[in-house]
Parts: sequence; structure tokens; C-alpha cells
Amino acid sequence: MLVTVDVVLPCLDEAGALPWVLERMPPGYRAIVADNGSTDGSVDVAREHGATVVHAPLRGFGAACQAGLAAVTAGIVCFLDADASCDPGELPVLVEPVLTGAADLVLGRRVPTVRGAWPAPARLANAVLAAKLRRRTGIRLSDLGPMRAARTADLRGLALADQRFGYPLEMVLRAADAGWRVREVPVRYHPRVGRSKVTGTVRGSVRTVRDMRKVFAA
Repeated sequence: MLVTVDVVLPCLDEAGALPWVLERMPPGYRAIVADNGSTDGSVDVAREHGATVVHAPLRGFGAACQAGLAAVTAGIVCFLDADASCDPGELPVLVEPVLTGAADLVLGRRVPTVRGAWPAPARLANAVLAAKLRRRTGIRLSDLGPMRAARTADLRGLALADQRFGYPLEMVLRAADAGWRVREVPVRYHPRVGRSKVTGTVRGSVRTVRDMRKVFAA
């Protein structure tokens, strides 16, 4: 039986990566590109490759994710970065535990395919946050990766509110507080297409950690 899954891709100037990402969507997986103000033609590229486009005028990673989630109609939703760092072809591996009832939230644990695919500042920031998350929740996660799967209604019920880079952390924290079964599965992590606007630099990593610390504090 073919399963219908909606895939939210927060997007800011990813015209160079979108064709590869959208062409690799598995059958039954529908792309929703949540555009956060792109000026490079990302919206046109997304539509040309069959994606649904929603606009997130409020700038911020969380704002884009929330705009995409609001447009989801399938019973299961996935999140995936639009930069070609993760292969959409691996999404069914995350969805399977949700479908079978073995897990409520599944995250992709990134395994770099080549040296340098995961920049050192980003990897260090991730390790620090993952360790703090384990202490806070007891959930054995090693990566706060962007590739995720959950049931749509359940995720909406968490009432996530962060508009910035704290959104991925808030999702896991609220899921833990709600008693969700959270697990991770390995996924390949490729060098992203284009320059990272989030964690490819020390400044971007510091900004991400700052936003996530605010979520911990809240």
C-alpha cells in the first residue's frame, strides 16, 4: 500500500539544491517548500519540480517550519533541509517506525559521507546540545538533526512556538515532556549545496546555540 507523506522543506535561497532534492522524493511523498524570502528563484524552481510552495514572511527557521506544517494534509509529516545535505530517498526509513507504532518521533542521526560534510563548528555545537538534551530528558539522542518524521496531528498538538533556530530543540523537548517515544536512525549526510546560512560558520553556530539555549531556559 502506497503511503502518503508530506515533507516540509524550509527554504531560503536554495535554487541550486532544490532540483536534486525534489527529484529524489520517494513515491507518495509530497514536497511542501516553505519559502522564507528567497531572492534566487527558489520558488520558481520548486514549482517547476512539482512542489507545493507556501510563503513564510516572518524570517526564521522555525517560522518557515510552522508555515509548512500548517499546509500539511497527510497523516504523517517529515521535515528535511532543502540544501541537499540529506537524501529524501532515506525518508521511508524514518517513517516506518511511526507507521508501525514503534515510535512517535524519529530523527535522522547524521553520518557524514565525506570529510568536511559536517563542519566542525556545527558538529561541536550539536554535540554540546545533544548532551544537554540527554541530561534534561533522559532520551538517548546523539544528534539534533533536521531530518524527522512524526504523526501530523500529534505534532500540531505540541503547539510549538519558536520562530528561530530553537525550533528543532523545542520539538524534542516538548515531545519528551509529552511522553513520546523518540528514537533516531542513521542517515547519510552529504556536503550541502551552496553556502550554509546557519551552521557552516562559527557565527552561525553560535547564533544557533544561543537560540536553543533560550528554548532550554523557557
